[in-house]
Amino acid sequence: MRKSTILLPVIFVLVVGLLSSVFIVDEREKALVLQFGRVVSVKEEPGLAFKIPLIQEVVRYDDRILSRDIDPLEITPLDDRRLVVDAFARYRISDVNRFRQAVGAGGITAAESRLDSILRAETREVLGSVSSSDILSSDRAALMLRIRNNAITAARALGVDIIDVRLKSTDLPSQNLAATFDRMRAEREREATDERARGNEAAQRIRAQADRTVVELVSEAQREAEIVRGEADALRNGIFADAFGRDPEFFEFYRSLTAYSRALKGENSSMVLSPDSEFFNYLGSAEGAGRGALSSQESRVSRRESDAEAAASETATDDGTAEDTAAESEPQTEEESGRPADAAGVSPQNETSTVSE
Repeated sequence: MRKSTILLPVIFVLVVGLLSSVFIVDEREKALVLQFGRVVSVKEEPGLAFKIPLIQEVVRYDDRILSRDIDPLEITPLDDRRLVVDAFARYRISDVNRFRQAVGAGGITAAESRLDSILRAETREVLGSVSSSDILSSDRAALMLRIRNNAITAARALGVDIIDVRLKSTDLPSQNLAATFDRMRAEREREATDERARGNEAAQRIRAQADRTVVELVSEAQREAEIVRGEADALRNGIFADAFGRDPEFFEFYRSLTAYSRALKGENSSMVLSPDSEFFNYLGSAEGAGRGALSSQESRVSRRESDAEAAASETATDDGTAEDTAAESEPQTEEESGRPADAAGVSPQNETSTVSE
C-alpha cells in the first residue's frame, strides 16, 4: 500500500513534467526557448522540441508573410502640390533572435510600430524627391521599388525582411479638391471650346463648298435649260412659220380668233376702238366681212405675183438671156394681174355670202 501511495504521485509528476517539457513547432511558426528572459535556442524546423519545465518558456512568432497598412500621410513633392498617400507593406520575420532582441516582449505590435516609422520616413523621402506627375504616372512602380529597397536596410535591424511596398491610392487633400476640380473643369471647358471652334470652322468650310457646288450646278442646269428652251422655241417657230406660210389667210383668221379670245373675256366686255379699225373684220357686217375677204384675196394675189417674179428671175439666170426672161414673165404678169381684177369685180353680195357661209 505504502509503495503504491508513493509511486502514484511520482508517476503523475513525471508525466506532467514530461508533457510540459515537450512542445510542437508548427510549420507556420518559429519558436524561441527562453530561460529567465534569455534566448537559449531557436526552433525553426517544424516538429517536436523539448525544454526544461518550469525554467524555460517558449515564445512563438509567425513565419508567414505578414501585411501592414500604413496610415495615410501627406507629402509635398517637388512641385509643391500636396498629396495624401495611402500605402501598405508585406514583410516577414527572418531572424527571430534579432527580432526578440529588437522589440523585446512587445512582439509583433512593437515591431509594426517601428516598421511604420521606417516606411513613412522612406515614403516621404522618395516621393518628396520627384514631382506629382511622376507619382501619378507609370514611373510609380519604380518609386515603390525605391521605397522598398531603402526600407530593407533599416528593417534588417529588426530582423524583418521587407518583401514589397505598394501605394494603394494617391489623393489630393480635402481642402485642395475644390480648387483642383475647378481648374480641371476650366481646362476641359477650354478644350471643348477649341474643339467646338474647329468644328464650326470645318462646318463653315464644308457649307461654303456645298453652296458653291449648288450655285455651279444650278447655273449649269439653267444654261442647259435655256439652250434647250431656245432650240425648242426655234423649232416651234419654224413649225408655226411653215404651217402658217402654207395658208396665210387661215393664219390671219387664226390670229384674229386668238385676239378675240384674249380681248373679249367675261360676260360683258367694253372696248373703245376707231370706227374704221380692222380688229372686227371677221365679226363686223357683211360688207365689212367682204372687205376683209377682198383684202385677204388681194394680199394673196400680190404674194403669188411676187413668187412668180422670183421664179422667173431664177429661170432667166439659168438660161443666160434677159430677153427670154422678160418675154416669159409678161404673160404671167398679165395672167396674174387678171386675177385681182376678177377678185376686185366680185360684188359685195358675193363677198357677204362667202363670209356668211
